[in-house]
Amino acid sequence: MTDLTPPVAVTTGFTAAEQLFAASEPAVSAALDLGPATALELAERAELPERSARVLADSMVCLGLLEHADGRYRTTAATSTYLAGRRGLDLRASRDARSHPHRHRDSLHAVMLAEHYDFRPHRRVLDLGGLSTAFLAQAAARHPKLTGAFVGTREFLDVVRHSVPPEVADRITFHEGDPLTGPVPGHYDAVLLEHVIHRFEPERNKAIMRAAREVVDPGGRLLVLDFLLLAEDARRLDPVLAGEYLVIDGAVVYPEGEVHGWLADTGWKVLETRPLPGSPRVVIAEAV
Repeated sequence: MTDLTPPVAVTTGFTAAEQLFAASEPAVSAALDLGPATALELAERAELPERSARVLADSMVCLGLLEHADGRYRTTAATSTYLAGRRGLDLRASRDARSHPHRHRDSLHAVMLAEHYDFRPHRRVLDLGGLSTAFLAQAAARHPKLTGAFVGTREFLDVVRHSVPPEVADRITFHEGDPLTGPVPGHYDAVLLEHVIHRFEPERNKAIMRAAREVVDPGGRLLVLDFLLLAEDARRLDPVLAGEYLVIDGAVVYPEGEVHGWLADTGWKVLETRPLPGSPRVVIAEAV
């Protein structure tokens, strides 16, 4: 889509996203993962009409997500990894999140965190008030000694309790609690705030950070995963998502410096802010 002017590219972007979601459906992604194929072979593998398979594949070529040569379609290095789900990525979750903006189950963010943050030193990780069990599940799947706990309201726990993959379900527990109104159960060596701070005003975010500090010893880690705004930064993802959050439900994406200030006020020392590919940033802090 590089031949489109910026306004046209923006206004047609949703159509590209919908086609990408279609390509990530299990039958199509599995068909792509079997190797190069003609349109007919792709259709047979995915049990689709040949015309539909050809249109979808051609659109993916146009978007730079597939290659076409000698009459056959083949995946790029990125699509063979992500569309085939080798990292547990389900792009349908992003589509669901657009229909249900308060049920962010975009596993991409969880995969990227597990790949770019070393969970090996941790044994008990708390997801405090987050929006998806995928973060604990991805970390636990990679580290057999890690256990996790998910703390949320009763209503939200009823929604997410059964979303944990069976292979790690015995290592993830659920506890009813609200860090804004009462104590957080348990004691941990790391706490994750994923997709939390953009949902609340500053004072409530500081209250949550204080609650997180109370359940770890000095030296424990806090991971604040969210989109953040920086004064000077070439990464476009954060301001674009800031606009989407604002339009969807009035949520606020905060400047990085403001978040660092909250952490300093609530017993945490910021170690670094780490961008995750195609995902939010994660602020890594240590309890003092």
